Amino acid sequence: MLSTSPTAGREALAAKVYQAVKQAIFDFQLLPGERFSENELAQQLQVSRTPVRQALFNLEREGYVEVMFRSGWQVKAFDFDYFEELYDLRIVLECEAVRRLCAMSSADCHTALAAEHQFWAENEPLTHGKPVALADEAFHRALVAATANRQFLLLHTELTEKLSIIRRLDFTRDDRIQATYQQHRAILQAIFAQRCEQALRLLTLHISESKSAVREITLHRLHQARMTLQASEGNKAVLRTSLR
Repeated sequence: MLSTSPTAGREALAAKVYQAVKQAIFDFQLLPGERFSENELAQQLQVSRTPVRQALFNLEREGYVEVMFRSGWQVKAFDFDYFEELYDLRIVLECEAVRRLCAMSSADCHTALAAEHQFWAENEPLTHGKPVALADEAFHRALVAATANRQFLLLHTELTEKLSIIRRLDFTRDDRIQATYQQHRAILQAIFAQRCEQALRLLTLHISESKSAVREITLHRLHQARMTLQASEGNKAVLRTSLR
């Protein structure tokens, strides 16, 4: 019978803490610039400080938090230039994916994107921000995945995670949810019709709208996003319950 070593158990717990804190950042439970201590997180998650410290160092390496000299930890403030550069890279990558999709046969293209067409053009639209944000990420991932280029998909997955917190702010507004459905349908229609230039133009405009909103982010808007998410999901105790 196999048994789990103490080291493996500690690493598994640290991984759970890492995911819980990271999700709290993505869900605006911990806002950019907000300070906290290892003790506070340990108490909320009902674990010792050791897995908390390990998780925070991992998050620091990824650029989500930073340690403050003699004053605990802080969620890293937004670097707007960095996010805009990521958006530029995303446009280049997804536009190349669309070019390759438009070069495929119509039948292959429909097969590759059938699930996305059903979700965005046929199913009843979702109204809550978080599931729409996740579906939006899946839509753009599907465009890249359809090229069957593993390196494209790997890079796109990394970009998606780094931009996740910014992109989810878009879906705290009803008008952005409605616009996303309309824009995704138009992009799919252009791709299926193999109107490459139109598809590229629509996709670039769609991504650029999110990019342009980056500079409009304020602490007030982040607080509003947190309240919206709490009202829709009742998740005031995200950190407390996420390890159970």
